[in-house]
Amino acid sequence: MHKKLFFSLLLIAFFSSLSFSQTKISGIVLDKKNKPISFASLAFKGSSEGVVSNEDGRFYLESKKTYSTIFVSFVGYVTREVELPQQVNYDLKIVLNDEEVLEEVKIYTGKTSKKNNPALDILRKIWERKRKNGLKMFNQYEYEKYEKVEFDLNTIDSAFMKSKIFKGMEFVFDKVDTSKVTGKTYLPMFINEAISDVYGDNKKGKVKEVLKANKNSGLTNGDGVNTFIKDLYNDYDIYNNYLNFFDKSFTSPLSKTGIDVYNYRLADSAFVDNKWCYNIVFYPRRKNELTFKGDFWVNDSTFAIKNINMAVTKSANINWVKEIYIEQDFEVLNDSVFLLTRDHMMSDFALNKKEKSKGVYGKRTTLIRNHKFNIEKPEKFYKEEVNFIDNEVYSKPKEFWDENRFEKLNKDEEGIYKMLDTLKTVKKFKQMYNLVSILGSGYIEIGNFDYGPIFSTVGFNEVEGTRIRIGGRTYFGPNDTWRLQGYSAYGFKDDKVKYGISGKWMVNKKNRVILSGGNRRDVEQIGASLTTTNDVLGRSFASSSLFSSGSNGKLTNINLSTASIEIEPIKNLTIQTGFSYRTLESASNTFKLDYFTDNTFNTTKSEVKQSEINLQVEYTPNKKTIGYGVERRNVDSPFSTFFVNYSQGLKGFINSDFDYQKIQLYYKQPIVIGPLGRTNLTMELGKTYGKIPLGLMSVVPGNQTYFVIGNTFSNLNFYEFVADQYATFQWEHNFNGRLLSRIPLMRKLNWREIIGLRSVYGTVSDQNKLINASGLIYVSPEKPYFEYSAGIGNIFKVFRIDCSWRGNYRDIPGTNNFTIKGEFGFYF
Repeated sequence: MHKKLFFSLLLIAFFSSLSFSQTKISGIVLDKKNKPISFASLAFKGSSEGVVSNEDGRFYLESKKTYSTIFVSFVGYVTREVELPQQVNYDLKIVLNDEEVLEEVKIYTGKTSKKNNPALDILRKIWERKRKNGLKMFNQYEYEKYEKVEFDLNTIDSAFMKSKIFKGMEFVFDKVDTSKVTGKTYLPMFINEAISDVYGDNKKGKVKEVLKANKNSGLTNGDGVNTFIKDLYNDYDIYNNYLNFFDKSFTSPLSKTGIDVYNYRLADSAFVDNKWCYNIVFYPRRKNELTFKGDFWVNDSTFAIKNINMAVTKSANINWVKEIYIEQDFEVLNDSVFLLTRDHMMSDFALNKKEKSKGVYGKRTTLIRNHKFNIEKPEKFYKEEVNFIDNEVYSKPKEFWDENRFEKLNKDEEGIYKMLDTLKTVKKFKQMYNLVSILGSGYIEIGNFDYGPIFSTVGFNEVEGTRIRIGGRTYFGPNDTWRLQGYSAYGFKDDKVKYGISGKWMVNKKNRVILSGGNRRDVEQIGASLTTTNDVLGRSFASSSLFSSGSNGKLTNINLSTASIEIEPIKNLTIQTGFSYRTLESASNTFKLDYFTDNTFNTTKSEVKQSEINLQVEYTPNKKTIGYGVERRNVDSPFSTFFVNYSQGLKGFINSDFDYQKIQLYYKQPIVIGPLGRTNLTMELGKTYGKIPLGLMSVVPGNQTYFVIGNTFSNLNFYEFVADQYATFQWEHNFNGRLLSRIPLMRKLNWREIIGLRSVYGTVSDQNKLINASGLIYVSPEKPYFEYSAGIGNIFKVFRIDCSWRGNYRDIPGTNNFTIKGEFGFYF
């Protein structure tokens, strides 16, 4: 369940529940000119329960207690006490009057001062003490954690319930609940629960979480659900300068840079759980930035946060997410220690941000208890298991959950389990659910066989013409210990059938010892990447792109057989060794791989036969994976990649033609730079020792498609540069709209700026130039080639367009000094 499947969740909806609160109010705050007042404070009289209106002045406030009065305030306006006509009040209009102008009082009109502001004095005290509050005060800590995640369809109305799409499933609408945050109706559609123990060592910088139990409402297994949840929700600390949600860095209201992006005002002071606290309201200084609005209560002596409520502003440059609401509660361990005990986060996912648009609530509630401190664990305790397997975690009985839940499920949450059991028997629902699965995985499930990937069914290149592909894989579940997959393809122009087949078998689960092998006969663009692996079914996008520019006739017939063994001795470190045998020959009449076979340069050969052994090491620190089968899924979060590959050509073995040694290094580093966006750095190094023909050379990867392809050069053609030793550097930075959000006419478009630089250096040895009989004149970038690009992303939320310019080598005939390429994607 990754981004495609999540996007599909917005297209379906189903499920039920109901509960009642004692006091509910919604409405709008206006000034006397009938204009909305953004970020006004509203609170029930005699309580610390409150809310801040949004940019449009609208609000919703709910409490389980009974209240008859609310206070409404904003700087520059007279605080108003409003009597509530009844316990449930919708569409209230509250008008605030301007304050009288007094000589000794400065009247604010939205933006607050950075000088002589008591709220900022308190904020500075928070900064001084933030490392002295909470878990950071102890060398070691441990606690129990209960996490509940729920997904609900929201904004339910009568027209929606009568839609033909729900015919036969009307029972899901028997009960409807109302969100205490937004006041919208919703139907629960999924629930997942997990209990775990968390251990941490502040001195060593180590954290370990041990999952003890997991349960969900049954649409899929718990492991797959955890993939989805980890993709969507990161852990965060409100005291950090930046909070990362949905691949974006939001400025925390407690950040030291907060003064530059937030307005702060001291709104109130009162006892909260017998502790005297200040109430500070915050809201953004500018629109379209990744900021929050809300308020927090802070203790007057420790300056530790007692409670915080914050919501992402509607104008924030983030897609598919209409609202994000966060609430955290801290309890006093003693007079000086405040610990997080409850964390609630709710996201409103929708196709657009219109007030009445339908969407999906994603709600995560975390409860923490039984803290223990300064119990040191040995170093090996924190060592991550390579392949965590405990099937009992997902099969705890009902009695276990009744006894161990930190809080009981309400009647409606319990009803989700029963209702979904019924829903899964409805044929129409199963059809809709299967459609979502196909969109998410690209495979059509047929028993224990998956047909696909369907997105590779049709392709085109100059050799094959139109290409049709069919394929599939065995699939008994996400944690299969073995898997077979294969495909067959046919080109209408060359009238040839191609195929590929491979198998993987995990013989040791603890350290993921995997045996694999396969064979592929196909047409391939072998110059599509510099750093290569022996993935027998790996075929580049450039080999059969439906849309390409220029000639794409430099293709190769490849017959590749591989066998390998890999092991993961420690978490995220994989070592693989293997053997491969390949034959290469040109697939086109206009392209040759010929080479001289003798010193007289009279005899040539057009086919390359090559046996090779290799050893490769890959290290991916901070990579998060889900599953423990032979194939795992990556959680969509940034991580570094270090890759080293050594290959040895075996001349004479199975008639192999060449003896050589090749070393390749690859390094990729994503860097999140707070509100300035994200940078990706990629570097590659490679060198081949020995005599090799064109078919075994390192071809600098060009890009003759109309699409942005990573690790390629947008302005190069295939085989424009070749090398037997090379070094590349690629840099790309996405500002995530930071610059365009400052331009009034561009602000509402939510476009995102992307810039990049790509460079390569390479040479070809004299001996490799001498044996070249291909007709292709070797050109290597001995003077480093570079190109630079600028682009706009997030166009209509799904499209990116890049303009790229050559920096040098601009006078070569048939080359592209300027290109425009695009990319479709699902961007948060």
